[in-house]
Parts: sequence; structure tokens; C-alpha cells
Amino acid sequence: MKTNDSLKLHYEVSGDDFISAGIASSRVKNKLKQIGYPPIAIRKVAVAMYEAEINMVIHANGGTIDVDINSERIKVILKDIGPGIPDIEKAMQEGFSTATDEIRELGFGAGMGLPNIKSYTDELKIDTVLGQGTTIEITVYCKS
Repeated sequence: MKTNDSLKLHYEVSGDDFISAGIASSRVKNKLKQIGYPPIAIRKVAVAMYEAEINMVIHANGGTIDVDINSERIKVILKDIGPGIPDIEKAMQEGFSTATDEIRELGFGAGMGLPNIKSYTDELKIDTVLGQGTTIEITVYCKS
């Protein structure tokens, strides 16, 4: 990928669709492999994006994902129109979850989503408005 080139990808995520959850992150992972991105950057993006995508399905009735890839970094913006996050500091604590028992029975809702996103990204921005939704911006820099 040339320095000036930028690849933009867009995905729609359906809420409560656990069968399709993770498709966008898998497609981005495959695209990054095709481009020749370093494996560590691919892993970081794949894990962080998957966690955010699952959160959109579990908590926010879906949303959109926009990915901007260039030779220096991958930026992922996930927007939903869910209930928002009442306490970001609490939500960032490992093990804290607002998932229902039904979600937990499916194997999700362990309270590791946002902590994992933070640990697998170089930059993380969360903008949330109660009753309107949340925007999460993930950035991973290309380091070989």
C-alpha cells in the first residue's frame, strides 16, 4: 500500500444477530492479510474490532462500522444508536457487564469487551450519549 493510498470499508451490523456477529471484523482481518499488514497489527485490529462488534450486537441493536486503512494506521469507527454507556469508567473495569442472563448463556457478556478493546488498540476514543448511542474510535498503528 502506497503512503498516500487509503482503503475505506463500510459494514452494517444487525442487532441481536449472533450468527452474523464478527463477520465485519473477519473481513477486515482478511483484507489486512491481503494487503500485507504486519501480523501483530492485524491481530490487534481483529480482536478490538470483534469485541466492539459483539458489544454492538449485545447492547446497542447493531450499528455501522467504517474502516479507514492506510500504510501507517487502521482506524475503525463504530457507531450505534443504543442506550449509551451510563458509566464509562465502570464499563472499562474487567468483569463489569450489563449483559442479561440470556446473553451470558450464549457465552457472551463476561465484561471483557471494553477492557480488551483498550488493551489491543494504540488509541481508543469513546463518545456516548445516554438514549442516543455510542461512537467508538479505534486506532492501531502499523508497526512491523
